[in-house]
Amino acid sequence: MTPRFNLSDWALGHRSLVWFLMIVSLVAGLLAYLSMGREEDPSFAIKVMVVSAALPGATAEETVTQVTDRIEKKLQEIDQLKFTRSVTYPGRSVVYVELRDDTRAEAVDATWLRVRNMMSDIRGEFPSEFAGFSFDDDFGDVFGSIYAFVGDGFTPREIEDRVEDVKAEILRLDQAGKVELVGVRAPEIHIEFSNRRLAALGLDREAVLQTLAQENAIVPSGTIRTAGERILIRVTGQYASAEDLAATPLRTGDVFYSLSDVADVTPGYEDPPAELFRYNGHEGIALLVGMRKGGNILQFGAELEALMDRVAERLPVGIELHRVADQPKVVEESVGHFTRALIEAVLIVLAVSFISLGLRAGMVVTLSIPLVLAMTFVLLDVMGITLQRVSLGALIIALGLLVDDAMIAIETMISRLEIGESLHKAASYAWTSIAFPMLTGTLVTAAGFIPIAFNSSQAGEYTRSLFYVIAISLLLSWIVAVLFAPILGTTFLPKKLRHAHKGPGPLRRGFRRVLLQAMRFRWLTIGLTALLFAGSVFGLRHVERQFFPTSERPEIVVEVTLRQNGAFAATDAAIAAFEAWLGQQPEASYTTAYVGRGVPRFVLTLDQPTPSENIGQLAIMTPDLAARDRLREKIAAYDRAHPEADFYTRLIELGPPVGKPVQYRLSGPDIAPLRDRARDLAALLDRDPRLTSISLDWSEPARVVRVVLDQARLRQLGLTQSDVARTLYGLFDGSGVTEFRDGRKLVDVLARGVAADRSTVAALETLQFGNAAGNPIPLLSIARLEWTTEQPEIHQRDRVPTLTVGAAIRGSVQPATVAADLAPAIAVFAAGLPPDYRIALGGSAESSAESQAPILKVVPVMVLCILTLVMVQMQSFRLLFIVLAVAPLGLIGVVAALLPSGAPLGFVALLGVLALVGILIRNSVILIHEVSVLSRAGRSPWEAVHEASDSRARPILLTAAAASLALIPIAREVFWGPMAFAMMGGIIAGTGITLLFAPALYCVVFRIRPPAPEARPEP
Repeated sequence: MTPRFNLSDWALGHRSLVWFLMIVSLVAGLLAYLSMGREEDPSFAIKVMVVSAALPGATAEETVTQVTDRIEKKLQEIDQLKFTRSVTYPGRSVVYVELRDDTRAEAVDATWLRVRNMMSDIRGEFPSEFAGFSFDDDFGDVFGSIYAFVGDGFTPREIEDRVEDVKAEILRLDQAGKVELVGVRAPEIHIEFSNRRLAALGLDREAVLQTLAQENAIVPSGTIRTAGERILIRVTGQYASAEDLAATPLRTGDVFYSLSDVADVTPGYEDPPAELFRYNGHEGIALLVGMRKGGNILQFGAELEALMDRVAERLPVGIELHRVADQPKVVEESVGHFTRALIEAVLIVLAVSFISLGLRAGMVVTLSIPLVLAMTFVLLDVMGITLQRVSLGALIIALGLLVDDAMIAIETMISRLEIGESLHKAASYAWTSIAFPMLTGTLVTAAGFIPIAFNSSQAGEYTRSLFYVIAISLLLSWIVAVLFAPILGTTFLPKKLRHAHKGPGPLRRGFRRVLLQAMRFRWLTIGLTALLFAGSVFGLRHVERQFFPTSERPEIVVEVTLRQNGAFAATDAAIAAFEAWLGQQPEASYTTAYVGRGVPRFVLTLDQPTPSENIGQLAIMTPDLAARDRLREKIAAYDRAHPEADFYTRLIELGPPVGKPVQYRLSGPDIAPLRDRARDLAALLDRDPRLTSISLDWSEPARVVRVVLDQARLRQLGLTQSDVARTLYGLFDGSGVTEFRDGRKLVDVLARGVAADRSTVAALETLQFGNAAGNPIPLLSIARLEWTTEQPEIHQRDRVPTLTVGAAIRGSVQPATVAADLAPAIAVFAAGLPPDYRIALGGSAESSAESQAPILKVVPVMVLCILTLVMVQMQSFRLLFIVLAVAPLGLIGVVAALLPSGAPLGFVALLGVLALVGILIRNSVILIHEVSVLSRAGRSPWEAVHEASDSRARPILLTAAAASLALIPIAREVFWGPMAFAMMGGIIAGTGITLLFAPALYCVVFRIRPPAPEARPEP
């Protein structure tokens, strides 16, 4: 009979080659580690596109009907669409297109192209006044480095020119990605007319503006073609400055005058600005720098820092450069912190190995760790997986698991040496005895992480590298155990080991006595285990639930929101006052303010609000976490003292962004009842003392003055509705006249009313028009004024008006707990809603449910894989039942660890609980396999179960100790802490119970009874 192939024996016969492979693995792993990308958090696709459209002059309701609804209706034809949500303002529509979680990343770009084509297809369906679309499919771009440029004695244009030069230099860096400027103020020249002066002189404002436009137009003036050459003709007269424009001579009829006689001409900037940026209260420009995909953030950060140092040296006196977001530094500190945690975990595992196995055997296990890690780094680098929060944490989790195979292999080798076998034979024995049970156990452990691999949600993408790291490292650990460990064992272990005759120690004797009692009173053992499990299921109801925790970054993001019709000046004033207050707080190191828009996405998990005049955000850097928490309390007090605006503080989230943690969405066809019901819901939430900062994302109407025209009178005077509308628009908003060509920039020339006219409603009552005959016509002679209200802002979700009521949490309670407690009251509230109105849970609870749903869908795949692997190994339904019965016992330790510690069962902790299934089944497979081996060797059934449980208890407990203790370094982490507690408790309690429960269940299933008293084995 041909002997079976023995990989361990083959390795012993090719020692030089195997040593070479080990050396190459270590060197390749070191190089891969140095070249791997570094990130703070793993990337995930933000499958959102923004479609913007404009219909100037329309109300919000008209814009919804004529623009937003048409866009959303067409977008519903997209197969991958999850939902659309829209924010509609008067004359402006912003539609967010969100794709399903299971949309593959490579299909996203093609979908965005289809969205553009779909909008082109329906372009002809819009009113003739429609101003077109704009698209943003880079909604998820991250700008890891942000610089503030502020200047004293420099105009915004001069600062912008400097920053544009810096931008050009940055873009020349090899790894530079997208670079943008925030806070740029567009230059404008304002022609401010006094309607009284125009009417008094009998001048037609439109005729004046038409003359100015023609004077500055670029018009071809011909070419002289002689016999030998072409000579171009150029006509001068185009404006070069505001002074040239003011001095323009004009004529209307028989009246000659200059523009300055009837208007004030002043250079300035867009008013009101679209957005503003300030650093510590000083207006400036923010330079946002992103890195190209696949770049090394640390290397790019060093290159960028060197460039900006050179820029700072040559900036003129008066312009200051400040770095306000430094992701390369954060990543370096984060990776360094996790690297230290990884080293601590390695030292803990080594201590367990040396203490339990001795110096020589411990050395073999010690060397297996860098070998597995090195080969893991190589494969991760090939797969494009970076070093970040999840992958580094996964390495720490894997550490305690990847030494299992090496420990078992060395334990087996030592046991063979103790009975007198040679080093060679002892080293190759592991392959024939336990290699395949170890492989089954390794694959089962990896299969426990399958739900992570196939979770298509954003949270799944965020944590996916956890599966790859653990699965790869575990499979490689088996290869190391059967290929490299025999060589290391023959090198470091002595040629002969004398069997110790001291007998078992007190712990071993105590375990044997407990094991015998558990087997003898097997029904009692099973009953107690079932009782403990039932208690853990009950206790699980009292464990707090969580989606993802907030990060330990010291920044605070403050959202400032005024009423929906709040003016930009009011928002700016509120934020400026808040900045002044922050300047007096010692906890605020520095502050950056963004008026009219949100803080740029300097981390991927930061959400972005829709730009609007009534919103702004501030990013506040604090020295440490204690200062951060103190400042949050102060800001909450400031918010209560300033009801004119909502100041809501947010911390940087870990995982996909959620917004306010507790949210409910109310949807219905009519806005007025929807608004009333939303206020009732807000009042309901306000009764819960755990909730604070309760707000509605839109609600209050805005005042509107309606100019009701007398159409007959208009016709008599030779005017039209368009004439009146243009005049009003020109007075209050300003109408474009022409453009200056200033180098590469175009400077708009805007005609508008003087400040006294355009900033008061009273101007409407005294407004006068000039008709073609030059006669002054008061507005009130052709119209009357009526006061009414309309919505300044309308939010929809899937084409239905939707109002979101959000609330923050006061104290340490988790959002899921609050949502669960509120569920009965919300159900009563929902029952009282009119037909066609509905309420939906949002916030953290919804995001958590959406992220867990894909996990639950994949759990059957995980169970099938585990069943198949165990069945292939056991090939017995009864043995399969015994092994699987152990799987849920880890929950006993999970609850026992989470309840006293107060750690919540979050998304990441849930993944750890699922992984426990594979870990405990692995231990059972090894234990039950040993029972089968001893039975075939001639032991009685009782002796086989007892000896197998006794002999496998030590390696199983050692690997459990290594796996659980290795989690201590990350138990202190906000992100990994709950998972570490859950897995430590589950491994320790689950392993201990398994060593007693599995033998008892084996005896029941196979009807094994204890032998007669004289035949019992000695304890």
